[in-house]
Amino acid sequence: MKAYRSLFALLAVVSLPLLAAPAGEPINLEIGTPPVIVVRHSLTQRTSRLVRFYDAGVIGLGYDGMIKLRDPSRLTLVQRQIAEKLIDSENPERNSLIYAIAEAHGGQAWEPAVREAQVRRWKEQFHSGWWVEDAQGNWSRKP
Repeated sequence: MKAYRSLFALLAVVSLPLLAAPAGEPINLEIGTPPVIVVRHSLTQRTSRLVRFYDAGVIGLGYDGMIKLRDPSRLTLVQRQIAEKLIDSENPERNSLIYAIAEAHGGQAWEPAVREAQVRRWKEQFHSGWWVEDAQGNWSRKP
């Protein structure tokens, strides 16, 4: 029993550095662990269905990196239901990607840094002319 306590104490000390993301350490958004690959594949497959809604200006990229319904007034009821279903599938997987990348870097303590880096990447990758939301909730077209 005493040996187990020593082992647990050692594991607790050894795992302490993994609990906090090291300051200034770069985030690898291209990390290729199986969970990241699976989520990224699913997001990629859905993108082709989202493009028509981005192009029409109906949906956009929220300030938090999530996809939002921006102007549903130009949609029929069926189109709105399709857009909402796509958004309802997309956003949880965006969060799953962030969590999977954080886990690959050492744990959920990395999540805020990974989220910030991934949101920045999504904004950079967003096409010119598509709608993005600023911190105050205002929408504008990406130049």
